[in-house]
Amino acid sequence: MPRLAVPEPPDDLEPELRRSEPPPLPELSETEVLRHFARLSHRNYSIDDGLLPLGSCTMKYNPRVNEQLARLPGFAAIHPLQPEETVQGALALMRDLERFLVEISGMDAFTLVPAAGAHGELTGMLMIRRALLHRGDDRRVVLIPDSAHGTNPASAAFCGFTPEPIASDERGQVDLAALEARVPRGDVAAIMLTNPNTLGIFESDIARICELLHAHGGFVYADGANMNALLGISRPGDHGVDVLHLNLHKTFSTPHGGGGPGSGPVGVRGELVDFLPVPRVVEGEDGLLHLSTDFPRSIGRVAAFYGNFGVMVRAAAYILEMGPEGLRRAGEDAILAANYVRKGLEDVLELSYETPTLHEVVFSGRRLEKETGCRTLDLAKRLIDHGFHPPTIYFPLIVPGALMIEPTETESREELDAFVAAIRAVVEEAHRDPETVKGAPWTAPVRRLDEVKANRQLVLRWEPSAD
Repeated sequence: MPRLAVPEPPDDLEPELRRSEPPPLPELSETEVLRHFARLSHRNYSIDDGLLPLGSCTMKYNPRVNEQLARLPGFAAIHPLQPEETVQGALALMRDLERFLVEISGMDAFTLVPAAGAHGELTGMLMIRRALLHRGDDRRVVLIPDSAHGTNPASAAFCGFTPEPIASDERGQVDLAALEARVPRGDVAAIMLTNPNTLGIFESDIARICELLHAHGGFVYADGANMNALLGISRPGDHGVDVLHLNLHKTFSTPHGGGGPGSGPVGVRGELVDFLPVPRVVEGEDGLLHLSTDFPRSIGRVAAFYGNFGVMVRAAAYILEMGPEGLRRAGEDAILAANYVRKGLEDVLELSYETPTLHEVVFSGRRLEKETGCRTLDLAKRLIDHGFHPPTIYFPLIVPGALMIEPTETESREELDAFVAAIRAVVEEAHRDPETVKGAPWTAPVRRLDEVKANRQLVLRWEPSAD
């Protein structure tokens, strides 16, 4: 066998730090190791296996051609510390992607640096904080609708703001009367608005909300994680939004899940352009593109380099492939698919809000539990036995026993029919044989876990057995 690349321990290593005998590692053949990892891979579920209906996640299929482009040596083999003259193609792609996102969103300028959506939120709120201080204004309250994404209040708090909830009305939208009573007090720095919100409902009062915040010196931050519903149809910048983050790993074709990769570009309008993080792609007098830090009002760096470049390649490729008409069609088809599922299930599951929905629909498991004793969790677990990944459950929190479904635009009618049929079968079974539903999953490699124990007694490393 070849020598190990691990260096030998130094001679002066303390005796108590030296092993007296080899570690108790399992002795396995190559065949056993190979089969172990092959079996584990078969237990994974991905978009290649079937529908991933996780609400608020936009788990769409990502074209393989974009993967191939991101792996081209000229993109995949470059290094962020290379001389700028050797990466002009990469810088041109970044510049073009920023321009694409400006056009799609209606904002004035973008930064591609943030590595994910929550990082984009942090970046956007830092810019709002800097802009307020530049005015000499130290207001600290940030309003967070109860239908917003859960990271919003955390991002606001990290930037020194005080998050304050604002309730939804009977339509599932921001309570405009409550907002009109709250904002004029003069201490509101911003509102962080998810639109469409986590109920899948478009905030139809968005123009009035922006007008109200601006009239009293505040900013409007739009969480663009649900931008898939607006592609080619509606632009947040046209509504009056000041800051917007987008999720390239949701809306613009990057494999999503497993902790990455992510990308959360942030767009801004008006005075906030001066506060964008550095570096920024600019064209120099020499005709070359450069990563410039010469922006005195910038909030500075929010990452070591310039974001997740491979994700940018995929997003630029996706936008160029789709074009304006294709992007609009994606948004329209995502809305159509969600409403197709809504229509197929609204007679067997409870809708907490009758307001029309866009790209996702949220049902409540309250009625099902009252009638059968089966919870939303039980329904989700039983779906696994039907071959489907469960939707997002128990979010948003304002819907009791929430079941949040986002099919995206990439599923066929046949797949949606099969998914609807599976949920209907589980609901019917819950009325007829609730104990079977409560014990699910029955056919998965791992049966139902004690999730409370798993959270309280974490096992984070392998330890050999006593035998």
